Amino acid sequence: MAQDEILKTIVAPDKTMVLIWDVQNMLVDKIYNKTEFLVHNNEVLSKAREKQIPVSFSKITPLPQQFESPARKYFGAKRMAALKSTPEGFDLAIEPKAGEIVIPKNTASIFIGTNFELLMRNAGLTTIVFTGIATEIGVESSARDALNRGFFPVIVTDAVSSYDQEAHNRSLTNMKNMMILLTTQELLDLWQ
Repeated sequence: MAQDEILKTIVAPDKTMVLIWDVQNMLVDKIYNKTEFLVHNNEVLSKAREKQIPVSFSKITPLPQQFESPARKYFGAKRMAALKSTPEGFDLAIEPKAGEIVIPKNTASIFIGTNFELLMRNAGLTTIVFTGIATEIGVESSARDALNRGFFPVIVTDAVSSYDQEAHNRSLTNMKNMMILLTTQELLDLWQ
């Protein structure tokens, strides 16, 4: 079977969930390629909706301070304080439609403290198409976790981003040998 045919099977609409990672105002406003990022996310989202591919959005939802881990307080306090200063910072920059799932989470893995894996398995889905922010934090962490749990992680390279372009590029380099990396156009072509 040709490589394109294998990829088409992996990203088949009946086997795929699109996960839009943390497209919250406080993050979108700080990325290096905001306009291009939003265009590509909306293209992926539009095609997913057309093909009736399930869509979910992750949303940073901090724990109350007394219940937050000391490690996360130590490493994330400065960054979270800066992010919280954005008006409507925790609101999603892309609006989910009826039937699309918003998953509150408080770690850099979609699988920790959520029912995401249960949703995937109950629906018989095997592939997760990742878009969102930040490539080197939650996207890569969740994609690695997905791979370790037997799912196919597909990273849409021009629909993920970061406030740190160098870290974003380094993360894509890390993932290219173990995951499927596609541009928006390559993914849309496979969904034709």
